[in-house]
Amino acid sequence: MTQTLTMKQMERKLQRADRKHAHLYLFCNFIALMIISAYAGMMFSPTVQTVFPQGGDSRKQMNAIFILTLAGCVIFTIYAASLFFRHKSRQLGILMALGASRKRLVPGLFREVISLSGLSSIAGILAGFPFIWIIWTLFRLILIDSSDMLLSFDLRCLLVSLAFLLVVVAFSCMTAWHYLRKTNIMEIIREEHINEPVKELGKWCAPAGCILLLSGALLGYCCPILYMGAFNALPPAWMNLLYAPAFAGLYMIMLHAVVHGFRSYKHNPYKNIIARSMMKFQGRQTVNNMIVVALLIAGACFGIFYIPVMTVGAMMDYAAQPYDYFYHYRADQAIPDKETVESLAGEYGLSLKNWGEFEYLSLGFGGLTDIMAEDGKHWSTEYVPVSGESRVISENTWNTLTGENIDVLPGTYMCITNTEETSLSISSSARHITNMVTRRQLDTEYAGLLHYNLLTDFKGCRVLDQADYDQLAEGLTEDWMGCCVHFNIDGKDSYPFAKAFFRLLVSSYDDNCFLSNWYDRVRSIRLKEQGLEDWQESEPDLRLNPDEMDSVSFRLNWEYQPSFRILSQNDFLLSTSVFLMMFLFIFIVCILTALVICHTRCQTIALNNRYIFDDLKKLGASPTFLSKEVCSQCNSVFKIPTLVGMIVIFLLFILLLYANDSQLVFTEIVSLGVCLGIQIALGAVVYVVYRVTVGNIKKKLGICL
Repeated sequence: MTQTLTMKQMERKLQRADRKHAHLYLFCNFIALMIISAYAGMMFSPTVQTVFPQGGDSRKQMNAIFILTLAGCVIFTIYAASLFFRHKSRQLGILMALGASRKRLVPGLFREVISLSGLSSIAGILAGFPFIWIIWTLFRLILIDSSDMLLSFDLRCLLVSLAFLLVVVAFSCMTAWHYLRKTNIMEIIREEHINEPVKELGKWCAPAGCILLLSGALLGYCCPILYMGAFNALPPAWMNLLYAPAFAGLYMIMLHAVVHGFRSYKHNPYKNIIARSMMKFQGRQTVNNMIVVALLIAGACFGIFYIPVMTVGAMMDYAAQPYDYFYHYRADQAIPDKETVESLAGEYGLSLKNWGEFEYLSLGFGGLTDIMAEDGKHWSTEYVPVSGESRVISENTWNTLTGENIDVLPGTYMCITNTEETSLSISSSARHITNMVTRRQLDTEYAGLLHYNLLTDFKGCRVLDQADYDQLAEGLTEDWMGCCVHFNIDGKDSYPFAKAFFRLLVSSYDDNCFLSNWYDRVRSIRLKEQGLEDWQESEPDLRLNPDEMDSVSFRLNWEYQPSFRILSQNDFLLSTSVFLMMFLFIFIVCILTALVICHTRCQTIALNNRYIFDDLKKLGASPTFLSKEVCSQCNSVFKIPTLVGMIVIFLLFILLLYANDSQLVFTEIVSLGVCLGIQIALGAVVYVVYRVTVGNIKKKLGICL
């Protein structure tokens, strides 16, 4: 009995036959939207927005990697749509050959495209939030839990997801319309079997690509800095185009990997010829995918590198401190005295030793100040006699504290920096020192550096000649004077004591002292005397809440935050939990995206060329030979972009660390060693996924060893 099918029934039948390709399209869209939604949800979360400082390097790094991930996911979804419609073209060609007009096919095609794109995208958006919650909860359970780790969302993140959804749907519709407008029916039917070879360039391609990649990275990073130094202006937006050679170089490296590979076949030109040919004849999409993977691997490494750079230096710093406890306070505060501290220590079975106290002054120092023009883009640098606040100790105090015997000449000052001279509080431009109460002012000049890590903070500390110090101290009120205290524990320290003492210390300060460490009283006074608005006082995070003394913002930003070795070591994760969580999340997102793209591309290349493997079997090719060809094909997709991404970002990270202070200090070298170890571990993860992908492909191709 002959069954007559209507055109609509035929269309549905062909759609069901093409279900596996629709599943791949759904999966790619779902993964891309889930990753973008999760990243946007984390980035816009009030938890992250509160902790990450506005304009800080950590926030810039987070935003840069987000843009990188967004670009990667856009390219990934474009690739998925192109692949889907290449297979869809056969269905369209058959229907057109049976007499269906393009006008007749438009409603059904667009309905299918919009439903597939929309449903997978919406599912991905919804899945992004549980994805965040799972990772966040695991982090709290396994590593650290604190009051700062309460997860909350800002619905503005959905704007990013919805914009991405519109891009996905719009591109899918444009691609569908492109295939419908084709006139050659036979060409439409054969579309999925048409190869996409890339233009073959010579073997100079890889060396030239490496040069372009490195030069583009250097130009893009260094030129804006040089521009600001030369013209005292913000770099124009077009300077971002200086990174373009880096992307061109990356393309050339991937092109060389697909066309020539990085192994010489001169003496054995037929080795892995099947895998190399499959890669070459579908090279356009393969190159694009490998570029995206390299960028994502670079983003993942860039994110995870933040953790060792932040932790290694801090832990080495804590271990090298000469005193277990070091803190300072304003002279008008009722801080616990030595007897009170000894009594508290006795409750924990501890005794103190090496107790010491010394006074300091808070004075106004002159310095170079940037004056922004009305256009908000240009500035001029002027010397201001009363520029900012700095703490000052006398040369006698310094000699007593350190055991040194320095002599600071009258009319000069010396800056205190850390051992590695990376402190940002060093200033050599001051020509005046001012008592901010009596306004007595002395002329001065810079006389060099001294080193003491515990006196290096946000405002910095300087050493004056004893006579100059005494003159400037006359008439100062207690709120412009202070005291530093240090002591050690006789024997093994106790974390419960450190915690109890910290709480006692915080509760001893009055409300006027709970200010962020970036607040500068001298700058505020100068601005008000000039009739200008003090922007510092309008900042919402200027004042800190002592009831939240264990929060990240309090521990990192309080002006009088003490340095207790055992407290700092044990609570380091607590103090940096949100930073660690965000960059660990970035790492996970980028790695997952890269591995999914590699897995999908390898599956596509192998399964689209299944007929080649079937023909090779019929010609007597052994399972071992076929297995080697599969491994060779997958090897390039996984290995080359992973190595390029890792090497480039490692070299760039060395450049960034060096550019911070024109040197690589010991803690940074140790951090780089840890980063290299992380990359080796990451390479092992990529290898495991590569082996799983190879095994999956061999199973689908029926290759049994």
